[in-house]
Amino acid sequence: MANDKKISADLVRHIGFLGRLRLSDDEVALFSEQLSSIVEYFEQLNGLDTSAVAPMAHALPIHNVFRPDEPGLTTRPLGPDGVLANAPQRDGSFFRVPKVLEQDSA
Repeated sequence: MANDKKISADLVRHIGFLGRLRLSDDEVALFSEQLSSIVEYFEQLNGLDTSAVAPMAHALPIHNVFRPDEPGLTTRPLGPDGVLANAPQRDGSFFRVPKVLEQDSA
């Protein structure tokens, strides 16, 4: 198949750079051919008549499964003692955590 939409080696290297990949010259050549084949395959879809196909967001029918937002379906609040029951350390009604900021002694 003739490929008019050739993916260049420079574009493959750029994609590799964005993905933090070190690609050898052999890999660049291989991926250039493979990506070009993928683009060519998708270009075939441009030749299809899709005017009778309704736009859709998903191929399968889906719906949200949220529960109704009604009072009484939730549990009662835990309160400070319930929330802090499994805390490794606490200070009154607060979580006690190690310091994460250092102060400069200038």
